[in-house]
Amino acid sequence: MTEGKTRRNFLITSIAVTGGIVATNTFGQNTTNTATPPATMPERVLGRTEVKLPIFGLGGAGITPLSWEGKEGDATAIIQKALELGIRYFDTAASYGPSEDYLGKVLPSHRSKVFLASKTDQRDRDGAWRELERSLKRLNTDYLDLWQLHRVSFSEELDTIFSSSGAIKALEEAIEQKLVRFAGITGHHDPQVIAEGLRRYPFHTTLIPVNAADKHHPHPFIPVVLPVAQEKNVGVIAMKVPAYGRLFKPGGLTGMEQALGYTMSQPGVHCCVIAAETIAQLENNVKIAQAFVPLKKEELTAIAQQTANIWEDSTFFRAWT
Repeated sequence: MTEGKTRRNFLITSIAVTGGIVATNTFGQNTTNTATPPATMPERVLGRTEVKLPIFGLGGAGITPLSWEGKEGDATAIIQKALELGIRYFDTAASYGPSEDYLGKVLPSHRSKVFLASKTDQRDRDGAWRELERSLKRLNTDYLDLWQLHRVSFSEELDTIFSSSGAIKALEEAIEQKLVRFAGITGHHDPQVIAEGLRRYPFHTTLIPVNAADKHHPHPFIPVVLPVAQEKNVGVIAMKVPAYGRLFKPGGLTGMEQALGYTMSQPGVHCCVIAAETIAQLENNVKIAQAFVPLKKEELTAIAQQTANIWEDSTFFRAWT
């Protein structure tokens, strides 16, 4: 515990020095905002975390300013707008380019009001610890609400993660030292691996693809992972909701109303994270989330059918490991 306390104290001290200046600047911008509060989005409790969040969160990856080098101005404008629109869940990862740095420019003065999630793709304890330390510094925070094991794709990775020197040890130690509140696992390759991960360890959340093309894939996520998550009261965060826009190609869905409607109508899904290329796109997506009402079974069937001829192109990310 001595090493852990020293590590925690070092992190808090270094973050306070860098984060204090940034927080002052963003706080000053925020206090001058007299705009009318936005309409609210529906909220759901994220599994057994007992944290209630809007159904729509901002993703920090994809082909967007948040993950591009040299796009700090555009990225921070999107993050600031997200806060103004009532978004409280911000998703990023150690491997998302400058994403953590950009979020760390804006979020510190709002820290108590947001749910901040990052990830590590390291499978060993020491490697995961190094990434956590870097993530905390870049994000200018002394804790993460959610730290996730990133893109777990193969059963062999689970064996490494859960070994005596595996990444799960770093996650448990970080929670014990109050550097992390909740533990998660993410993946978009093999649903059986994620389901097995949930069976082997009491994760608080899982981040998985949930979209209208899923049922056409020979190895779908929805029927494999969601029942296990529901049984264990795991918070389910949906990603790849519009499949990087490919669901909107000719012959596919008509727009985000259908994409988000389908995803958020799946039993056991608590929220989704979607990246934004522009402020206008973000505003449109939030309006759709604000207007969301669960779809009926026949509506879901019809939407899924619209993806029958484009599902292969829309699930290209399943090959990523």
